[in-house]
Amino acid sequence: MIFVRELNETLHRLLETDERVVILGEDIADPYGGAFKVTRGLTSKFPDRVLTTPVSEAGIVGVAAGLAMSGYRPIVEIMFGDFVTLTFDQVVNHISKYSAMYDGKVTCPVIIRTPSGGHRGYGPTHSQSLEKHFLGVPHLTVVAASPYHDPDAILSALLRQDEPALYVEHKLLYPEHVVRPSGSRIGDAIGREESTDGWLPSVVLSQVPAEDCTVTVLAYGYSALLAAQALEELAVEEEVFGELVVPSQIAPMDWGPVEASVKRTGSLLTLEEGTADWSWGTEAAAEIGRRGFSRLRRPVQVVASQPTVIPSSRDLERKVLVGSDTMKEAIREAAA
Repeated sequence: MIFVRELNETLHRLLETDERVVILGEDIADPYGGAFKVTRGLTSKFPDRVLTTPVSEAGIVGVAAGLAMSGYRPIVEIMFGDFVTLTFDQVVNHISKYSAMYDGKVTCPVIIRTPSGGHRGYGPTHSQSLEKHFLGVPHLTVVAASPYHDPDAILSALLRQDEPALYVEHKLLYPEHVVRPSGSRIGDAIGREESTDGWLPSVVLSQVPAEDCTVTVLAYGYSALLAAQALEELAVEEEVFGELVVPSQIAPMDWGPVEASVKRTGSLLTLEEGTADWSWGTEAAAEIGRRGFSRLRRPVQVVASQPTVIPSSRDLERKVLVGSDTMKEAIREAAA
């Protein structure tokens, strides 16, 4: 099943099985059902618990915070990831702090969902991947949807915790099929889930047995799908073999699966669609360095998009956003 339908069915199930769940967002009511149709059918079935709101992202999250502190489990949809910056004060100065400020007596388990990313020609204000600005916020979980992670399992796990979460969904994931990786083949790759107790799972993929891989590629979200495609092409055409690690939880990070892979391959490359510099990848490079840089054959390669505004022109957008050719060139170098 494609991701958008899996996500829609997940929200239906959560509303049916947990009366505490409420959903808020702009234009999510039927017949429109949200900009990417994730909430289609929900207001018709749950009119009192799926609420379309005025255009005020800070206001939506503020209302969700009040609901969360009153015992509800609100899920907020921010129409485009670019607009999540308008929630920054609510997230950083309010909902992520309450549990610690009040010694656990107050919890604020708000889940914020948002479609992000480019490759659609939507221009500079509807194409960004801004999640790096939320990484490292204490008591905030940041999760990236991918084709390899079941949205039902992820959202159910987030609903069980008492701290807030940001769930990032790349727009190009919506028509992609969700695959179940554990012990199964994904294209020409073998996939398995790995996780440390208490962490959301990471998925590890490789075209060949892990001991034959000479680079670890660490990527999340839609970038992980692009990385898997690049690794498959390199394996078939050039006999360059890499192991792909795809975390669902990108902050805080479960470094166990990454460290285990790097110990096998001796080389690490990180990949993300967000802008280069001061990024998720640079933090990964620093952490792996702290855990034993002497094991690596070369410095960690951090691959990301150009540090500039995303153009409206599709041709110029392709030059700014990290793409297949850039990935393959970087993987070749890191695998050598």
